[in-house]
Amino acid sequence: MLFLRDIIPCVKSDFHALVIDDEPQVSGFVAQVLRTNGWIVQEARNAEQAFDLLGERDWQLVFCDVVLGGPDGYEVLRSFSERQPKARFVLMTGHGSAAGALDATAIGAYDYLVKPFTIEDVNRISNMVRDRYQSRVSRRSVTGETTSEGYVSDIPLIGKSPKFVECLKMVGRVSGTNLPVLIAGESGTGKEVVAKAVHHRSVHAGNAFVTVNCGAIPVELIESELFGHTKGSFTGADRERTGLWEEADGGTIFLDEITETNPLFQVKLLRALQEGEIRRVGSNRTVKVDVRVIAATNRDIEEEVKNGRFRQDLMYRLNAVTIHLPPLRERREDIQLLAEHFVKQVHSPGAQALRFSSEALGFLENYQWPGNIRELENAVLHAASMSDDVIYPEHLSAQIRGAQKSLRVSETPERILPDVWPTLNEMEEKYVDEVLSHTGGNKQAAARILNIDRKTLTRIIFRSKKDPSE
Repeated sequence: MLFLRDIIPCVKSDFHALVIDDEPQVSGFVAQVLRTNGWIVQEARNAEQAFDLLGERDWQLVFCDVVLGGPDGYEVLRSFSERQPKARFVLMTGHGSAAGALDATAIGAYDYLVKPFTIEDVNRISNMVRDRYQSRVSRRSVTGETTSEGYVSDIPLIGKSPKFVECLKMVGRVSGTNLPVLIAGESGTGKEVVAKAVHHRSVHAGNAFVTVNCGAIPVELIESELFGHTKGSFTGADRERTGLWEEADGGTIFLDEITETNPLFQVKLLRALQEGEIRRVGSNRTVKVDVRVIAATNRDIEEEVKNGRFRQDLMYRLNAVTIHLPPLRERREDIQLLAEHFVKQVHSPGAQALRFSSEALGFLENYQWPGNIRELENAVLHAASMSDDVIYPEHLSAQIRGAQKSLRVSETPERILPDVWPTLNEMEEKYVDEVLSHTGGNKQAAARILNIDRKTLTRIIFRSKKDPSE
């Protein structure tokens, strides 16, 4: 029989961890992994017990479930943030979402785990926290403080896929800083949505959020649009004009398609970022402007630098933090959630809710979505306009239906029966191995495909590796 101690090296230490969960199985699992990894662990079943333990000692690491049957994990997190700010706090949830990850990290969580998680997940966090204390490196949290909770009212941050959850964790961490942010991703992945999420959770939230589509402004006018101009500075400048940069003073300016700008303008943009001041076209006077800059691009910015189309010094100035948005084809778990969100936007008050047939959802989930979320939204709105109550495949565009991969069953002239029949366990283990091979060893993805929980998958894996002679 295989035990945790056979998988994890046993390490001795004086580090204290607290595990808070009303499910003994989850709490016991996390506690055992931590103990085997050398931590001194105490368990609590609810928030009240956690509050009692809060003042007992300095905790280096806290794992806490979100739903505790009373005060929730966010309330426990706030209490620890106030009284033990050096403790690394990890929220655990069985109903994870990208917005949940954003909320957790924005108010100070060190990490956010979606159940079922793995031994490796717990080990990764505990090792990072222990290394931090052992090296005596004091790292100040970059999450800052925020009073925002839940979804930003006008921003649909929808998804539960691991890549999108990780992306939103980064949003939560950078929101409280004043660092420039570069958002990279294909067209239609929601770069402006993420930029607004950063703004709405920052100290600039009460001030302006100004969007500039750099690719839509003629090259000869972009400096005037952004920095303003004086009267008579060029033909047609019949009055003095304030630029968009000044309009964003005290707030955030979002420079979309930043790689579409030319090198001459990039020099002036670099100066504005470095000096915190701008000069209107035709003026010798500089104007101080306090603005947080978020830029976005659908190109490989490093490739643009190599090809001489973008200044390297400006790239370094803009990407103090880079957030990579995954394309929709890499977050297929989110397609149904997004589609159902978009179809709700079509409802008239009192009208019957539209829903998708399983076949239509299958077409949506198998399509590659080169236009990403924007294309999905258009496809859903088109399908909704063609349907009365249920969206079927025929309501989808021919392009989406035509992309569905046909499943072909090979035909054999006769059925050949084996001489030795494999056992059901052997068939199960072989199928699990094939699914794990398909997912590249990703157990969480494999468990989703197999429609089983992580614990059952782990048991099958252990069983298949067990020595038959034992």
